[in-house]
Parts: sequence; C-alpha cells; structure tokens
Amino acid sequence: MKKGTIPVEEKAIVNPLQTTGMKYYVVIGLLASVVGIGLFAYITQLTQGLEVTGMRNRVMWGIYVTNFVYFIAISMAGTLISAILRLTNAGWRKPITRIAESITVVSLIFAGSSIVFDLGRPDRMGHMLLFGRLDSPLIWDLFSLTSYLIGSILYLYLPLIPDIAYLRDSSTGISGIKQWLYKRLSLGWTGSEEQKKKLERAIKVMSVLIIPVAVSIHSVTAWIFGVTLKVGWHSTIFAPYFVSGAVFSGIATIILVAAIFRKAYGLESFLTLRHFKNLAYLMMAGNLIYVYFLVSEFLTMYYGGEPHDLMLLNAFFTGEYAIQFWTFAIAALVLPLIILAVPSGRTILGIVIAAVLANIGMWFARYIIVIPSLSHPFLTEGWNPYTPTWVEISITGLSFAGFALVLAIFAKLFPIISMWEIRGEQEGIASQESQHSIGPVGEIARDGGERAT
Repeated sequence: MKKGTIPVEEKAIVNPLQTTGMKYYVVIGLLASVVGIGLFAYITQLTQGLEVTGMRNRVMWGIYVTNFVYFIAISMAGTLISAILRLTNAGWRKPITRIAESITVVSLIFAGSSIVFDLGRPDRMGHMLLFGRLDSPLIWDLFSLTSYLIGSILYLYLPLIPDIAYLRDSSTGISGIKQWLYKRLSLGWTGSEEQKKKLERAIKVMSVLIIPVAVSIHSVTAWIFGVTLKVGWHSTIFAPYFVSGAVFSGIATIILVAAIFRKAYGLESFLTLRHFKNLAYLMMAGNLIYVYFLVSEFLTMYYGGEPHDLMLLNAFFTGEYAIQFWTFAIAALVLPLIILAVPSGRTILGIVIAAVLANIGMWFARYIIVIPSLSHPFLTEGWNPYTPTWVEISITGLSFAGFALVLAIFAKLFPIISMWEIRGEQEGIASQESQHSIGPVGEIARDGGERAT
C-alpha cells in the first residue's frame, strides 16, 4: 500500500476521521450544552454544599451512587465481548471489539466521577488513601476500580497500535494535529513479524488478566452493599447478582452504541444483522440469569417473613417505590425478552428497541437497590423520603451526555472498528492459529445479506 492511499473496503471506517459534517458539530454542541449545565450545577453544589441535593443524614446516597453502580455495570461490556470472546476465538465479535472496549474505559471514567459528585468535600479524597482502613469495602472498591481502569485503558490501546500506525502512514485527509498524535501513539510500529508476535502475546495476556479484574470490580461494588446490615442489602448472592446484571446491561449498551455508529458512520457492511443477533442472544441469556437471582433474592425475603423485609417488598410492589420497580421489571426484564423471543422481533430495529428498554430499566434497577434500603429505617420513625433536586438531575445529565461526548470524540480520533483485526489475513497480521486472524474483508461482507433494510 502506498503512503496516502486507503483501500476501498476500509474507507467507510476511515471516512469519519477525515471528514466532519455539520450534524456532528450539532450533536457535539448539544452534548456539550448538557455537560455545561451539569458543570454549573456541580459548581452550585460545591459552593453551597450537599444541602442543595435531596440527600440527607439517612439517605446519604442518591442518584449519584445509582449512576456509579450503573456505569460500573455497563463497563462489563468490553470484558465480555472483547476478552472472553477473543479467548474463545469467536470471530464474529471482531467488528464490535473496539466499540465494547471503548465503552468500558469511558463508563469507568464516569463511574469514578459519580463518586466525586457524591462527595461533599472532594478535596478530601486523598484522605481515603492516607487514613482509610483496609477492612473497608470502600477501599477495596477504590483499588479494584483503579486497577480495572488502568487495565482497560491498556487493553483498549494495545490493539489500537497497528491502526494508529496505519493512519500515520495513510495521511490523506487527516489533519496535521492528528498526524502528530498518531506518530507518538504508534510507538514506532512498522508491522514487523517480531512486533506482531509481541503485540499478540500482550493482547492475549491482557485478555486473561482483565477478566478476573472485571469480575472483582462488580463483586466488590456488590459487597459494599452486601456486607452492610441494611434491609434489602445484606445478601450472600449480591456479588453474582451484580455480575449478571452487568453482563445484561453491558451487552444492551454495546447494541445501542453499535447501532448509533452503524447509522451515523455508514458501517452497515461491517456491523450486520448477524452481529446484532448474536448480541441479542447473549442479552437474552443475561436477562434470564438476572431474573433467576432476582427471584431468589425476593423469594427468600418473602418466605423469611421478617417484618422489615416484608415492608420493603410491599414498597416495591404496591408502595411508594412501585413506579420505579415496575418500570424496571417491565422495561428491563419483560419487554426485551418478549421482543427478542419472537423471530420477527430479531431485526436490528427490534434488537435496538429491546436494548434501549433494557438500559432504561436497569438504571431503575440500580435506583431501587440504592434508595429504598436507605429510606427504610430499623427504628419506628417511618420512611425517610428522597427526591433528587435539579442539581442532581443536571449532574446526572452531565454524566450521560459526557459519556456520549467522549465516545463521539474518540470515534473522530481513532477507527471505531478495528481495521487490524478485520484486515487479518490480507496483511498477515496474525497467524492462522491466533485469535486475531480472520479471512479477507469479504468474509464480513458476506454477512451483509443479513442486514436489516
């Protein structure tokens, strides 16, 4: 390949990096506006204190911690799709690998920021390291989250190196600033056999290491709740319950993000109906596993007959948290399963609708984990109501708009589909035994016949 030329089959992947239409700037402007409103709200909170939120002495965690648990959950996406399917040599996952890995990194960033938003004095964050107790689950979560974030960034970066070098050498339509960035991030990659072997070995090692780290962050997050003597939290199955929910909502997020990039960047020949169907099957499995743990939890609470447990269940089914509970149950558990169980529902549109419903429902699932148990006292004063204020809602908007904004910017700097993995055999990137080698691009193009019209 001559410098400055791009193969026809890869132009659809590279075009978004070369050209920027007005629609992109409009979307970026809207997202930035939401982020700006959220920053104003956060400045208000910093200057006036947490009294501008709905949180009080007993309900000291609000939707900030709900957002934290939600973002931690969808970070499972990169581990499941990229690492597990890479190790099992599932070739169909290659066009969605980078999307999944980028979701993991960005969601972890905003999971961490949600904790910062929850702090009344963020300037004292260092006190956790200086004076924290190793027997506290909060310390475990800090170490686990930091390890997971560093590992995920490295896991995202390693497969990017050949593509960055490719863009460095194929400079047509790419700005000088990007060329400067690519030159430094490519680490002198030339594509030699020795470099390829080292990179493949490093990716394989990271694929093995990142899985237990990912499971640990979801388990430790669950233990923050599970080891606490609060109604609805003190449970021995909270760790696998959280992991199953993370798999479910993580896959739903991949589907949604992949559908957006597919439509916006014209990637129909790479992200085909086959990929969405496979993701839908995984999402259905995650749905059923999550339902199993949910039923197990509620069944033991009900048959135990402990008055506080029964009071919490009544609040879910018919009481003050019934709207949130049934929104979660119907949107996340019932409707996606119905849509995906029917063959006519397994179109790209149907799968995306199921993913949107699952994401909405699973946010409410985290809400009913966090808020009702804090609102429910062991004493006799009654319920302690919690209602988020405009400050909390605005900062929540900042988190979700910021998540979309960072992904959009990332996709303008780097290929959102791994050209290196898709090119595979054409450039000899990987050997026939490697998890990363695939046939020519035509192998993926054949899936195009399954695309939804």
